[in-house]
This record gives sequence, C-alpha cells and structure tokens, in this order.
Amino acid sequence: MTSSSPSVLAPLTHLGIIMDGNGRWARSRGLKRIEGHKAAETSIHESVEYCGETGIGYLTLYAFSTENWKRPRAEVGFIMALLKRFIRRNIDSLDQNRVRVRATGRLNDLPAGPLRELRSAMERTAGNDGLQLILALSYGGRAELVDGFRRIAGMVRNGDISPEGITEDTISSSLYLPDVPDPDLVIRTSGELRLSNFLLWQSAYSELYFTDVLWPDFRKKHLMEAVEEYRRRRRRFGEVDDV
Repeated sequence: MTSSSPSVLAPLTHLGIIMDGNGRWARSRGLKRIEGHKAAETSIHESVEYCGETGIGYLTLYAFSTENWKRPRAEVGFIMALLKRFIRRNIDSLDQNRVRVRATGRLNDLPAGPLRELRSAMERTAGNDGLQLILALSYGGRAELVDGFRRIAGMVRNGDISPEGITEDTISSSLYLPDVPDPDLVIRTSGELRLSNFLLWQSAYSELYFTDVLWPDFRKKHLMEAVEEYRRRRRRFGEVDDV
C-alpha cells in the first residue's frame, strides 16, 4: 500500500481550449465564414469570465494555428484584423480585471498591426496577478518542438550541455512559455476528436474533453459541464490507486 493516493484529482490550474466550429456555425445559418469568427468573441468573453470567477490560473485559447495560414487570404486577413480589434476593444476590461495577456507561437509571422497591438497588450498587463490569458497564434505543437530542439542544438554546439545531458526538463524549458504549467484539461468544441497540433508536448497527461457544441455557441454552462466532468475523473499519471 502506498502512503498517498496518486489518483486524487489535482486542482484545475491550466485550461486549454481548441476553439473549433466557427465556419460550420456560419454555414448552418447561411452566413459567410467570417460571421462565425465574429460570433466567437462572446464565447471568449464567457470563458475568460468563468476562469476568473473560479480561480483558474491559466487559459490557453487555440486562436490561429500554423496550418491556418493555408486558408483563403481574405479569411486570414479578416481573422488578423479581428484579433487587432478584439485586443483594442477588450484591453481596458482585461487590465481592470488583472488579466495578464500572453501569447505563444511563431509570433513574428503575424502582420505588423496585430502584432504591435498584441505586444502592447502584453506589456501593459505584464504586472497583473490574475488569470493569465494565453493566445496561441501562428502556433503548432510540432513547430514549437522544432524551435525548442533548435535551441537545444545551439546549447550543445556551444558546449553548454552534452547530448547525454538532455532530459525532459531540458525540452520543457526550451519551449515557448516554460514557466506555464502543463494543461490539466483540454477542451475541443465542434465534435472533432483530435488535438490538431495543440500543445502536443504539454498535453501528454492532460485530461481531454470533447463536445459537439460549436465554439460560437459555447457558454459558461458548457464550460461548467466540462469542468464537472474533469473533476469526476481520476488522474493516475501511470501509477495505480491505493489498495
């Protein structure tokens, strides 16, 4: 018998959401895809509010993947403009509620205007001690690993570390936001059952929750259902329950 129970569920510290279904939401209403992206802002607001109200420390939203650059130029341009407007419209409220805005991904791929707005928001809220809202932009889990391995290769080349000295901690500390804990729960909306290149390294032991609700329809009640389901689960991390 072990002295502690590894199956006891740890607090929900980091929540990741794969926001999927904007296009299908628009098509089902006979609208253009961009209308789905517009409608998604309410879902973001409610998710941020819920996390702030319940004390969740980190919320990572998969906003734009490395693969999304392949979408039609007009749609990509609209999403980038929407990002810029979202930050401008909400930065005062986020700051007043002590939300710290952060981002992860190949941010230099973003157009100058949205990138400037994003960096301004991150600088303005850097000292806030509430929820950390992390926007995954031009983000891909494989790209993050490639970039991390390149950093490690540079360390090996410079003699700062030997190949034999590379550990899981070495890799984790070489990723985009090494200070952010791994997500406890990853939610994907719209009924798709895959991670789609989201936080691949960090999600190794995350609990996964899939819902058929399209992202623009996702509200606090749906998030509560996901969290309640999470709290019913037992996280063993490869160990066994006490006997």
